[in-house]
Amino acid sequence: MKGKVTTNIAMQLTRAKAFAPASVANVAVGFDLLGFSADVAGDTAVVEKIDEPQVVVGEVTGLMTSLPLSPLENTATAGLVRLVRDRKLNFGFRVSIQKGIPLGSGLGGSAASAVAAIVAANELLEARLTLNEMLSYALIGEGVASGSFHADNVAPSLFGGLTLAAMNETAPNELPTVTVSELPIPEGLWCVLLHPNQRLDTKQARGILKPHLQLNSHIEASANLALFMTALFTSDFDLIRRSLRDDVIEPQRAHLIDGFYEYQKAAYDANALGCTISGAGPALFAWARGEAHAIAVKTSMLQATSGLARAWAFELKRSGARVVS
Repeated sequence: MKGKVTTNIAMQLTRAKAFAPASVANVAVGFDLLGFSADVAGDTAVVEKIDEPQVVVGEVTGLMTSLPLSPLENTATAGLVRLVRDRKLNFGFRVSIQKGIPLGSGLGGSAASAVAAIVAANELLEARLTLNEMLSYALIGEGVASGSFHADNVAPSLFGGLTLAAMNETAPNELPTVTVSELPIPEGLWCVLLHPNQRLDTKQARGILKPHLQLNSHIEASANLALFMTALFTSDFDLIRRSLRDDVIEPQRAHLIDGFYEYQKAAYDANALGCTISGAGPALFAWARGEAHAIAVKTSMLQATSGLARAWAFELKRSGARVVS
């Protein structure tokens, strides 16, 4: 894994600590497919070996402290329960979590916890997991939070950068598997994240979506996705501006976010390339060309919130999950 600290003395290790960054899912045109890492925030997991082959939720600190204590209901530990069973381990894990991402923020908090935990636990295994195997176990945790498997947060948090993650068909009792493609990031591409002072749970935001799509809407959405992908590979910022739009999911979810259209308008008034909902919301993301434009977009969006939000401006990078000790 890029930027990952590795060791050849896994059998001697009894404790490992890993960090997984926040992420932005959907990216307007790629519902349940596209996502990118946002290293401005993240979750940290400390995993310790224990003698019994079970998983225990330890200390929970940070922005959220009232997480489920049942290992099957906690996003950081659900995948580890399956790992202990699959590998028939003669030891287990105690997992402590430091939440740096609020739950229900639209910034991939559940995915980051699941990724951080599996990356730390992997350091304690004699036979290491592959990157794709870690992704599969992290998806089990993500499924606890959202009620379904989709890797648009897990993949960028684990791999870093901008990813396209397509779920593969698997039998009911098999591990979920994903085909991940790491996409190019045009030089000078910046992001602004705005997190309003609001919580919106993923299950609620998914629950209101219509199950069917009109043919003309499907054609338009497919065209935008194709144009967007072309723009990434050719570093065509004008084409990014034209294609980075969500005419399918955004109209269904915008009413769940107080002030959404005001915040979006503020971004466009400051020359954003595009602006829409981050994941399930309530966070919004906007893309801009260069630092100066990004700072202007951030300032404009914050002004529209009257200070009732947090915001970050950062250049898109390929930093993903990593072991920190």
